[in-house]
Amino acid sequence: MSFQDELLKRTEEAERIIKQYLPEADGFCETLPEAMTYAMTAGGKRLRPVLMKAVFDMLGGKGSVIEPFMAGIEMIHTHSLIHDDLPAIDNDDYRRNRLTVHKVYGEAMGVLSGDALLNYAYETMLKAFDLTDRPELAVRSLRLIAEKTGMHGMLGGQSVDVQNDGRIKSPEMLDYIYRKKTSALLEASMEVGAVLAGAGDELIKEIGRAAGKVGMAFQIQDDILDVEGDEKVLGKPVHSDEKNHKFTYVTLQGIQGAKNEALRFSKEASAIMASMGQGSFVESLILYLTTREK
Repeated sequence: MSFQDELLKRTEEAERIIKQYLPEADGFCETLPEAMTYAMTAGGKRLRPVLMKAVFDMLGGKGSVIEPFMAGIEMIHTHSLIHDDLPAIDNDDYRRNRLTVHKVYGEAMGVLSGDALLNYAYETMLKAFDLTDRPELAVRSLRLIAEKTGMHGMLGGQSVDVQNDGRIKSPEMLDYIYRKKTSALLEASMEVGAVLAGAGDELIKEIGRAAGKVGMAFQIQDDILDVEGDEKVLGKPVHSDEKNHKFTYVTLQGIQGAKNEALRFSKEASAIMASMGQGSFVESLILYLTTREK
């Protein structure tokens, strides 16, 4: 099977699993789950659940315990996108070629639907305890995701980004934001795949190290696409970094320098995975991230 065929198959699998866990209306509470579902069904690469399951499979993981975590990690990611798009942060009208949640449901419901998805992600992942005879692995996975999502991870990175909007001049601060805001959730995805497969501590640590480099490559490629990308392909406005006076790797090193850095991080991550002697799909997916057009 070619890489593209396997990627399509794995993406479709992730879509199927995510749809199984979407929220339903509850009495008078109809608009909130509708807004949550609107955001969750807008498409996207499903990169985090795909990577999570790919690592799980690569290490011989069995059973369906991974599925609530696949859905949950995508809910957490989508929550962050809803809040990124709000007027208080990026004030974007479109994402994935559709109006953003706050443009359809209003700013207040945009805030609430993002909050609700973050909470619902944990409600969903807790269902894993009904699907495993090794609850300690589910506990470790939940703890890992909570740490990578909170103030020491994604939300912490986002706070530094927002607090220093238009004033980031230090490469060290930029790397901190990228490691926390983007890499942390990718680290959680790949590490949880390893944890639930029963991997040892050293292997989990190495996979996390590779994932951190994947996150850096992925975010730098986002910087590049904001300058060179096609708005119709991306499904969101380009040149928003320039409009918002954001300091990025393109600002820091220019287009070619940013491309070189993305490729470097991607190759380093792929080499770590290759050193494990398995996981050719994971290696191919990592390299694909630096050449994607959306």
